[in-house]
Amino acid sequence: MLVVIADYQVLTDRETATHLDEHVLGLIADHLAAGIDPDEATIFTHSAIAALNQLLLPLLSLVTVPELQRNPTVKDEITHSGRSSVSGLMFTYPAHQAADILFCKANLVPVGQDQLPHLELTRTLARRFNERHAPLFAEPDALLSAAPLLLGTDGTKMSKSRGNAIALRADADETARLIRGAKTDSQRHITYEPDSRPEVASLLRLAALCTGTDPHTLAADIGPGGAAELKRVVTEAVNEHLAPLRAARQNYAADQAGLRRILTEGNHRATEIAETTLQQVRAAMGTTYSASPSR
Repeated sequence: MLVVIADYQVLTDRETATHLDEHVLGLIADHLAAGIDPDEATIFTHSAIAALNQLLLPLLSLVTVPELQRNPTVKDEITHSGRSSVSGLMFTYPAHQAADILFCKANLVPVGQDQLPHLELTRTLARRFNERHAPLFAEPDALLSAAPLLLGTDGTKMSKSRGNAIALRADADETARLIRGAKTDSQRHITYEPDSRPEVASLLRLAALCTGTDPHTLAADIGPGGAAELKRVVTEAVNEHLAPLRAARQNYAADQAGLRRILTEGNHRATEIAETTLQQVRAAMGTTYSASPSR
């Protein structure tokens, strides 16, 4: 397992990246608290792996501008960036993600439903490279969870940058505040109808995931209790489920030196993998050059 911390992604819709070091180490603590074993998995930062980023150029040669423009995830991010124009980094981000996946020849990628277009482009680029140069990359498959799409507290796509997510570092009181402000609808009786009541359904699904129950059953139990009771149930379920993870995260976050050591080791392992793949890509493309022996 390889876990990328996509620190370059911060710059897709921002001019500067503030407190980046703090956020990166916090994400490592999140991963460890969630059960990622750094001895079994490789945790690395995108910006530290030069050979990975060098793969971007040949991959960009395999994708057209209209294909990038049609990517629905990019279009959505551009819409929500609040800018009249976007950087080339944001526009080409699907190709960056393809490099993140293909550098280690990944065959399975855990994603949310909104990331499926990105993964499909990765599959396309792998296929085009194999056909144009040499059979080097597998076409990776998506690994979807039982909840491939959860809405944020504002009823739109959940995203840290949009401020509508519940962070693992958040305490119980902050979690309760965020869920109290979550969008529902005007109907008092609670039912689980994902198509017609997406905001309510997303909250029910979240509580069901945390408690191991069925969202239909939860909806029936809450029934006439309305949005207030729904949010109480969700808050209790989320805080109870996350309590041991948050305690573990606090312990990991306290050991900053340990987190940096994990990242250093992960970056080293990822660099070795990326350099091997880059050499293979160069050989396939005929761009491996060496000086002639002197006579």
